[in-house]
Amino acid sequence: MASRAERFKKAAIKAAKTARKWAVTAAREADKLLAEAQKRAETEQRRMRMKAALARTGKVLKAVGRAAIVAGIAAGIASARAESRARKLSKKAKR
Repeated sequence: MASRAERFKKAAIKAAKTARKWAVTAAREADKLLAEAQKRAETEQRRMRMKAALARTGKVLKAVGRAAIVAGIAAGIASARAESRARKLSKKAKR
């Protein structure tokens, strides 16, 4: 029969192996959780970057739209002035 010290040693070794096994399992689970958290963080960052890019694009499109309106108005005014001046010149030419 094994001595008390040997039984104690065997029990300690068994407990240590079990603890190591559970520590490895816990580390594996922690890695999975970390990977999932990083994915979510990347998704959040990606979403935030996309939102910012869309906001910038919206601002640019608004500015382009305003510029187009202003250019249209300026072209209309220039056209009206040119037409008005052309009429005046033709009247003077008739005299």
